[in-house]
Amino acid sequence: MKNSFISVISQEEKEENKGSVEFQVFSFTSKIRRLTTHLELHKKDFLSQRGLRIILGKRQRLLAYLSKKNGVHYKKLMGQLDIREPKNR
Repeated sequence: MKNSFISVISQEEKEENKGSVEFQVFSFTSKIRRLTTHLELHKKDFLSQRGLRIILGKRQRLLAYLSKKNGVHYKKLMGQLDIREPKNR
């Protein structure tokens, strides 16, 4: 599951741009999807639920920053990762 959406970025871009906003959103999305599948099996794992909420907030702040700075990259990234638009936008 991890490689299905991270493979959108080529290997060279991964090595060069690990600090870029786009790569951070990709990595947070992979963590979110992994934690979501974990929580489907372990419904009472409250520590993982807290970690998921923290990562969701970080990704939301990065996406808000990216939408303000570069709307074209934001739209492209939302389409590639199949992320819904936030309601308060």
